[in-house]
Amino acid sequence: MAETLQGIKQRFGIIGNNSALNMAIERAMQVANTDISVLVTGESGVGKEFFPQIIHALSLRKHNNYIAVNCGAIPEGTIDSELFGHEKGSFTGATQTRKGYFEVADGGTIFLDEVGELPLHTQVRLLRVLESGEFMKVGSSNVQKTDVRIVAATNVNVLDAVQKGKFREDLYYRLNTVEIKVPALRERKSDINILFRKFAIDFAEKYRRPVVKLTPKAENLISNYAWPGNVRQLRNFAEEVSVVETGEILDVEEVNKFLPTNSIIHVNQKNSGSSNQDNDFSNERELLYKFLFDMKKDLNDLRTLTLELLSKNNGEVVANNKDLVNRIFSNIDTPRGDSLLKYEPETIPTTPIRTYSDAEDYDYEDIQESSSLSLQDNEIELIEKALQKHSGKRKEAAEELGISERTLYRKIKQYDL
Repeated sequence: MAETLQGIKQRFGIIGNNSALNMAIERAMQVANTDISVLVTGESGVGKEFFPQIIHALSLRKHNNYIAVNCGAIPEGTIDSELFGHEKGSFTGATQTRKGYFEVADGGTIFLDEVGELPLHTQVRLLRVLESGEFMKVGSSNVQKTDVRIVAATNVNVLDAVQKGKFREDLYYRLNTVEIKVPALRERKSDINILFRKFAIDFAEKYRRPVVKLTPKAENLISNYAWPGNVRQLRNFAEEVSVVETGEILDVEEVNKFLPTNSIIHVNQKNSGSSNQDNDFSNERELLYKFLFDMKKDLNDLRTLTLELLSKNNGEVVANNKDLVNRIFSNIDTPRGDSLLKYEPETIPTTPIRTYSDAEDYDYEDIQESSSLSLQDNEIELIEKALQKHSGKRKEAAEELGISERTLYRKIKQYDL
């Protein structure tokens, strides 16, 4: 089996030794001599088109016609005519009778690529062919027989399409007698660099240029890239670097210029099935952290401001006042439950503390006698006093309060001062 497997790979130009890829090829070889329908599944660009060719080449039908039909590329209004043919005059533009693919491929194999794109009315006709081998041309009432082996392929989740009513369930199970799953390129990491070297050699010969080679770091980069476009994207990448790059050896910096970073699947993504909910949670958590950091900074600014305003004219802070402020702020300090939010409290500056030159502007005893210990009320009062002292000049008031002008402006807006 191994020798035959290698022979099939050489014959059809399939490169790689991934176990999932080998299993898919072996399954195609096993079902080739039968007439059962086969459904080839896999992402776009993985090379699904090779498997119906293998099946046809190893079957008893190999001397008859093999027709590949891209169902997604044929307009809905003409798909029935393309597949089953039409009679002259059956519709506008039908100037003569035409044979369809099922009539032309009688005795051979039809490959229906992107079968999930077939409209529902065509699915009904296809189901009849699969069950009885009978079909009728468009505009005809005569039943014709055909003996065709059908191999279908799709890159969509057909079961999801069945649940949404876009694909007939009975047709799905009729097509899916045997399923061949073709692995994505990101699941074949060991094959990526082999494929790149093969493509680089081919394009060097085609464009008569030196063969592009990658450094070990660059090879590691492309082997860990997600390749959402699979082998087709890797081939295009190899062609682009072969034509554009003037150097023969490319490092990570050069390779990164050709790898899109706005892909749905990112470089080094270990879990391709991770949901968008994880990303949303991460974004919300980052916003929460930013809010907490900003809040801590405001609290520290307010603590420093309060201590400055509680100072005496000689610039010395009364110890009792300092203890009172620290107790107040300790009750509303930034949460420390999360290990990522462990802050070290900022020290109170040791430089000379600014004081009001006019003792009437602030009297600590007034606060002691006040019935309100609300930080917000006291902050509003201090801001108003500073603005009055400097005749509404925010820059000078902010310097007096020991905060930035931007912070003062924000608090003026917040308190509607």
